[in-house]
Amino acid sequence: MGIKQIKLDVNEVTIGMFISGLDRPWTQTPFPLQGFYVREPDEIRELKAHCRHVYIDVIKGSGPLKTNLKTLSSGPAAPVRRELRASATTAAKVADVAPIKVRENVYPVPSVPIEKEIEKAKSLHREVFSALGDVLQQIEKDHNSVPLSDTKRVASEMVDSVIRSPDAFTWLSRVREKDEHTYSHAVRSAVWGILFGRHIGLSKMDLDVLAMGILLKDIGKTRLPRHLIEKADRTPTEQEAYEKFVDYGVEILRKMPDIKPRVTSVVKTHCERINGSGFPEALRGDRIPLLGKIAGVVTFYDEVTNPRGEKHPLSPSKAVARLYELRDVEFQSDLVVEFIRAIGLYPTGTLVELNSGEVAVVVEQNFKRRLKPRVMIVMDAYKRLLQEPVFLDMAEDDLEKQAKIDSGKAHPSEVERYEIVQDLEPGTYEVNVANIRDQYLMSRSGNKILSFLKNRARIASLFGG
Repeated sequence: MGIKQIKLDVNEVTIGMFISGLDRPWTQTPFPLQGFYVREPDEIRELKAHCRHVYIDVIKGSGPLKTNLKTLSSGPAAPVRRELRASATTAAKVADVAPIKVRENVYPVPSVPIEKEIEKAKSLHREVFSALGDVLQQIEKDHNSVPLSDTKRVASEMVDSVIRSPDAFTWLSRVREKDEHTYSHAVRSAVWGILFGRHIGLSKMDLDVLAMGILLKDIGKTRLPRHLIEKADRTPTEQEAYEKFVDYGVEILRKMPDIKPRVTSVVKTHCERINGSGFPEALRGDRIPLLGKIAGVVTFYDEVTNPRGEKHPLSPSKAVARLYELRDVEFQSDLVVEFIRAIGLYPTGTLVELNSGEVAVVVEQNFKRRLKPRVMIVMDAYKRLLQEPVFLDMAEDDLEKQAKIDSGKAHPSEVERYEIVQDLEPGTYEVNVANIRDQYLMSRSGNKILSFLKNRARIASLFGG
C-alpha cells in the first residue's frame, strides 16, 4: 500500500492538513481531538509552540503540496433556505456566546459492560420506536389525546441505559434499520444527544428533557404532506412551507398535558443557528437555549450521516469535518469540539480501512484513546470477506508492540502498528454490520468465544511482531 501518513516538520504544516499524530502525548497539548483538521493560523501557531514535528494523514487531509480545504465540504447540498438567512451563513463571526461548562467524570466510563446491557437496550429500542410511533399515529387522529406516558418512560430509561453503557445504544443507533425515516432519525438523534449530554455532565433531569425533546422534535411533520417531507430539492416557497413543521410541533405539544415547557423549547429551537440563519425565529447566540443548541448539533450530524433517500451518506469523519467547518458560524464552537470528543472520529458501528488494507467494523470505543478502538476485521487486504471476523483491540495491540520495543525484543523499524487510515461510507462493501454486532456481543457474553490466541498469531504474521 502507498504511504498514507507521513512525518512532517511543524514549520511545514498548512491549512487543510489532517494532524493524526504528535511528537508528544495529546494530553500535554491544548488540542481537543486525537486527530484534527488544521483550519486556521492560530492552530498552526499552537502546534509550533508545542511540537517540533507532527504526523499528517494525506488521505484525510492535504499533503505537503496540496492545501485545498474545500474537499472537507464535499457531500450532499444543504436544503434551500430563505434568501435573508442565506446571507447570514457567510458571516465570519457571530454574536458572542457563553462557553459551556463541562462537568467531567460525572458518569463512570463505562459503568456496565456492553454485553450485560445490550439485551435490555435492544428491548428498550423496540419500545422507543413503538411508543414514538404510537404518538405520531395518535396525533394524526386526535391532537388532544396522546399516549405520552410511554414515550416519557422510555426516553428516561433510554437515558439510564446510555449512562450505564454508551456503546450499547450507539450500536442500535448506528445500524441501519428498515423503519420509517422520521422514526429512526428521531431515535438516533436522541441517542447522539444523550451521549453528548452525558459527556459534558448534564444532570439526569436535563438529559431526560433533552431526550424527550429530540424524540418529539419532528412531531409537527405529521401536518405536512408526504411529498413536501420527502422532497430533496425544495423551491424557496416549498422550503418556507416545510419549515412550518417546527411551529406545528410546538402548537401540538402546548396542548398536551404534562409536557414540560423545556421539552417544548427543545422542539422550538432545534433548527435555530447561532448566526441567525435558522428557523422559525432566526434566533442568534445565547437566545438559543443550551439544550436547543445541542439538539441542533446532533440533528445536523445524523442528517448528514443518514440522509433521507441518499445512497451515499457522509462517513463519520467527513460529517465531523463539516461540523468543524461550521463552528462559530451555525454552531457554537465549544459545543462542536465537545461533541466530537464525545463520539470520536470513528463512532461505534463505523466501517473502517486499516493500514494493512483490511476492512473492519468499530465495535467498541476506547474512551482514553479514541483513534484506537476495538474492531472486528471482516475483509482481508484484497477486500475479500473473511469466513469469520477477527477481533482486534487496537489499543492493546499497540501497547504490546510498544512493550516489545521497550524491552529491546524488537526495533521500532521492525514493528508496524495498526492504524485506521480512513472510514468508509456506509454501503461501500457488502458487510452486514448487524451480524458483526451480534457475533461480537456473543463472543463477549461467552456464547461463542473467539480464539484470541489464533487472532494474535494471525496479526503477528501480518505485521511481523
